[in-house]
Amino acid sequence: MIGNTNTLELLVLLILIIFGLTEIFAGRLKNTKRTFSDWLQEAGSFAVLMVAIKPLIFLAVLGLGNLIVPDWHNRFSQTSFWILLPVFLLVDDVFQYGYHRLAHEHDFFWKLHRPHHQAEEMGFFVSYRNAGLYYVLMPNIWWTGIMTFLGGGLAVTVGLILKQLVIIGSHSTVKWDKPLYAIPVLSSMMTVVERIIVTPAFHYAHHGKSKRDGISDPNGNYGNMFSIWDQLFNTAVFTRKFPTELGLVNDPKENWLAAYFYPLVKSGNPESELSAGYKKVSTTVNEPASVEVKNGEKYLWCRCGKSKNQPFCDGSHHGTKHKPLLFEAKKDGVIKLCNCKLTNTAPYCDNSHLKEGK
Repeated sequence: MIGNTNTLELLVLLILIIFGLTEIFAGRLKNTKRTFSDWLQEAGSFAVLMVAIKPLIFLAVLGLGNLIVPDWHNRFSQTSFWILLPVFLLVDDVFQYGYHRLAHEHDFFWKLHRPHHQAEEMGFFVSYRNAGLYYVLMPNIWWTGIMTFLGGGLAVTVGLILKQLVIIGSHSTVKWDKPLYAIPVLSSMMTVVERIIVTPAFHYAHHGKSKRDGISDPNGNYGNMFSIWDQLFNTAVFTRKFPTELGLVNDPKENWLAAYFYPLVKSGNPESELSAGYKKVSTTVNEPASVEVKNGEKYLWCRCGKSKNQPFCDGSHHGTKHKPLLFEAKKDGVIKLCNCKLTNTAPYCDNSHLKEGK
C-alpha cells in the first residue's frame, strides 16, 4: 500500500511540475502578487499532505482493516480494473462534493477550508491550500485507503492521476478551456465536456469574490472532478466566463500559522473568524432599510442576517447554508429593503417585520 502511495506522490508531483513550467513559460507567474505566506501555505500544505497525512491515513486504514476485517484484505484484487476504476472515481468524487459543500455550509469546516478561498490568484498549487485538519477529516482520502486495502490499488493510482489532472488544471492560470469556447465546433463539444468534468471556467466561478459580477458563485460549483453532482443537486452555474476578482470580501489576511493550524493556533486579529471567541451575531432589525440605488447597478442583499453592512452582504454567510440574493435596480431612487430577513418578496420589505413585532 505504501509503495502505491509513493508512486502516486511522484506522479502528482510530475503533474504539478508540468503545470508549473507551463505557467512560468506562459509568463503567468511573472506579475504574481503572491506573498511568501501564500507560497508557504500552498507548497507547505502540499508537502505535508503527501509526506505525512496521506501515508498516515493509509497506514491507519491498513492497520484497522487487518485488525477488524482481515479477510477483506485484497478481496477485490481479481475484480476487473474497468469495474473498480469507475466505482472508485464516482464514490471518491461524491464524497468530495459532499465534504466540500459541508465546508461552505458549516462554520467549523468553513474555517478549515477558508484558506483555500483566501487566494487572490489561481495557480497550480492553490488546490492544496487548506488547513491541515481539513485533509485529516476528508472522507475521500480515507476512501482511497479503503479501496487500496480491498485490492483496488491500480484503480486508485490511475483514478487519482486522472483526478489530479482535472483538479490542478481547473486551478491553473492556464485556462485550457477558454480558447475552445470561441470555436463553434469545439464549443459544442465543450458543452458536453463541461457537463461531465470540472473545467477552469466552472471552478474559477467558485473562487470569484462576489456574485455581483454575474459570473461568480462562491457558494456553488462544488464539484472536484465531475460537475454532475452540482447539476444533480442544483448548485451548478455555467457561464464560460472568468471572474476578475478572486478571494474573500473583507479578508483580514491572517498569519499562515493560524490559517493552516486552526483550531490549534488562533489568529491574533479579533476581526478574524479564526480568532479565539469570534462569533457571528445577528444584525437583523425589525424595520426596513431605505437605500438609494442606481438604475442598472447590481446589489447583493444579505440573507443570513449576520452582515455588518446591512442590508447588503459582507461575506458573513460563509459557513452557513444561506446565500446572498443578487438583484439589479430597475431605476434610480430610494427603495426599502428587508432587514428582518422574513420577507416573502426578497429583497424588498413586505412588512413582515410588523408581524414579527406582535
